[in-house]
Amino acid sequence: MTGREQGLRSGLRAAAKIGCAVLTAGVLGVSVVALGQDQSAATAKDAIFARKILMDTIGHNTDELETMVETGKIDLAEGTEHADNVSVMLMAFPHLFPPSSNQWKPNLERDPGTDTFAAPEVWTRFSDFYLQASNASKLAYKVSRADSEAEFKTLFGELRESCNACHAAFLKTE
Repeated sequence: MTGREQGLRSGLRAAAKIGCAVLTAGVLGVSVVALGQDQSAATAKDAIFARKILMDTIGHNTDELETMVETGKIDLAEGTEHADNVSVMLMAFPHLFPPSSNQWKPNLERDPGTDTFAAPEVWTRFSDFYLQASNASKLAYKVSRADSEAEFKTLFGELRESCNACHAAFLKTE
């Protein structure tokens, strides 16, 4: 099986995963509406924790891609899987920033699990933040469809730059 065929097979698996996730979300959404379920139990800290988990998983998949590029041991089929994961997660990521989770305060001791490191600019420039996440998602998708190692390296470099730019603009490090 060629790398292209493996990529197509992986793409179909990813599309099936996305389809199942959308169907599940739709069923759950209808269930919540039908039951009139109170969503107030989910706190801002829950949203912060959820996005930290998602970003950690994005980071893990990105680290796998980076290792391939740095070592020169690029496995396009495995790279497709990791890049597809990153693409899908980046589509969901900006939706984990409800206004109530804008809780950045300087010079405080923070709990790394439940306190935010998201800069207030996420909310004051949300359309920019959303656009950067969307563009990074599209780049990750392009990485997942690379036909050659050279194309993979080039596109991954663009994805890395996109992630770094977003972190520079929207992540507090103090």
